[in-house]
Amino acid sequence: MSEVLGYLLELVSDFQFWKKKKERRKHEKENNLPKKLLVHSLTKVVLFTLVLAVVVKLVVGGIYISNRYENETKRKMDEILILLEENRKYSGRYPKELKMIIRNNPLRKNITLDSWGNEFHYESLSNGLNYVLLSKGKDGELGNEDDIES
Repeated sequence: MSEVLGYLLELVSDFQFWKKKKERRKHEKENNLPKKLLVHSLTKVVLFTLVLAVVVKLVVGGIYISNRYENETKRKMDEILILLEENRKYSGRYPKELKMIIRNNPLRKNITLDSWGNEFHYESLSNGLNYVLLSKGKDGELGNEDDIES
């Protein structure tokens, strides 16, 4: 029943638009005026909805992508932390360089890069008994507010 009612409302809207357009064209012809662009009200609603959808997609999509990069970087850092702990259990200390945890494993070849393609900042401290692991963040510079700590 609601479909029939919607269809009838659409027909009434179409009729009103075409009637208004016919009157406008008659007025323009009588007064020698240029034709004015008339847009149907349903077309306005559809265009507004499309523009709104694009704006929402850009805003939400931008936030999602930013969070996705941060989450992926944190996931990689967690994986690195596990590998560092395994290395400490095996050798008694943390490696001097982060690339040592790759150990010729092709699946780990990009583990030292964050989601933005920057190398993680890694420092071995106290003769390998402690370490610092940081992502330089989106800007790729160390010491900014966008850095991600392990």
